Amino acid sequence: MTSAAVASARPRSGPPPATKWERERWFFGSMAVAATLTIFWGFAPTYYLRPRYGTPALSWLLQLHGAVFTAWMVLYVIQTALIATKRVTVHRRLGTVGAMLAGAMVVLGITVALAAARRPAINLPEGFPGPLIFLVIPLGDMVAFAALVGLGLYNRRNRDINKRMMLLATIAILNAGLGRLFFPGGVLAFLGLPPNPLTLVALTALFIVACLVYDRTARGRIHPAFLWGGLFILAMDLGRLALGGTAAWLTFARWLTS
Repeated sequence: MTSAAVASARPRSGPPPATKWERERWFFGSMAVAATLTIFWGFAPTYYLRPRYGTPALSWLLQLHGAVFTAWMVLYVIQTALIATKRVTVHRRLGTVGAMLAGAMVVLGITVALAAARRPAINLPEGFPGPLIFLVIPLGDMVAFAALVGLGLYNRRNRDINKRMMLLATIAILNAGLGRLFFPGGVLAFLGLPPNPLTLVALTALFIVACLVYDRTARGRIHPAFLWGGLFILAMDLGRLALGGTAAWLTFARWLTS
């Protein structure tokens, strides 16, 4: 027996390489947790830990909005965990709940965005545009979220597309949580990052880049769902920044909030 044959017969030291399913489980699980922590961290002073921060009481509409959007984040973590533990049947049953929840989120998201824009002194960090210009951001979030969830539901039998669309849909609504990290006391304010919508785009892009890097390293190529879905989110983000300051948008925003 040659020395090469002897070497090949010896057991390899160290853990075996991760399987495709194990890599997917850790990536999608980690992204679900990261997105949920972003929302919790951003809304902790005004919603989740409001009594501790002494924040004034919220209206019933904001309470409902917070509860429904929180339910989506919790459901997304649960759905990801169900797939990770191969409980596909339960995952599919909860998919109907997710579809109804997504519809409620779009309605509530638009309603709350319009209500906030009608307030004469909307509470935005310094560096962000006025309420009518800023309105394009939450409304755009809802358009992107609805489109990505719709694509995910349409492709619900295609596992690779479905899970990527649902992750991207969740990333598309992180602007609200990320933006609140610019408020006084927020981690982004502490780090000194410039408080403006372009920074939000850059932070959202980091989540998308993580998706692309995962596909490239784990699969050897980027899945079209991540590529085109990620580009759609970035195009929506940059497109609204260009649209928000135009006379046409301001006219439309005044009509919406009148």
